[in-house]
Amino acid sequence: MSEKIKNILGVSVVIALFAFAYAVVGYANSFSRQIDSSAPRFSVSGEGKVVVIPDIAEFTFGVLTEGGKDVASLQKENAKKMNTIIKFIKSKGVDAKDIKTLNYGIQPRYQYYECGEIKTAATPCPPREIVGYSINQRARVKVRDFNKAGEILSGVGQRGANSVSQLSFSVDDRIKFENEAREKAIKQARERALSIARAAGFRLGRLISVNDNQRGFPYSRQQRALGFEEFKGQSEPSNIEPGSQEITSSITLQYQIK
Repeated sequence: MSEKIKNILGVSVVIALFAFAYAVVGYANSFSRQIDSSAPRFSVSGEGKVVVIPDIAEFTFGVLTEGGKDVASLQKENAKKMNTIIKFIKSKGVDAKDIKTLNYGIQPRYQYYECGEIKTAATPCPPREIVGYSINQRARVKVRDFNKAGEILSGVGQRGANSVSQLSFSVDDRIKFENEAREKAIKQARERALSIARAAGFRLGRLISVNDNQRGFPYSRQQRALGFEEFKGQSEPSNIEPGSQEITSSITLQYQIK
């Protein structure tokens, strides 16, 4: 390649770089004018709500086993009760994926001694002494067939659970309903922005920001708090009525004013 051609190519490259730089600067200036921080702006909020029927009932249960210093024996006893309960739950149609162990703990139990108010070097207070151990295992259960929830809760207590939490209700696919509530909130905010602009006599400019203010957690309506004692020992458990829940979303849109 001749020296002349090399020079021409070099000049062409330099010109192209300058043109690209000019275009970038021009775009940046144009964009900055469009989102000029000094331009007037206003914010408007919208709320969306979706009412759903819960499709999951949840509760937790625990098996506490206390005894002497033979930890292996206590573990065996605790595991036997736990396995019996889980087997019963599965027999009622609950999938293994809906049964989750939350914790398993082994704790010593101590004997403390009263030493009185006066302690001397000659008669020191005896140290605490381990007299046995406690084993506590807890699990969470999701019940998808509400017709069996009362029977399962009652049967867990009858088969050795020492504690059972209240039955609560939730929605399995929350993301779907959260998205629906958010879409409603954005739509309402847009409609409010247009209404305000028409009433005030200005036009909406660029949408500057979208803020998801909060993600509403569902709360139950027309549902009872169903606990362990209500079902324990019942021959015919009560019917379960999950009621309804609301999933809400709050959105704030910020616009420039033209």
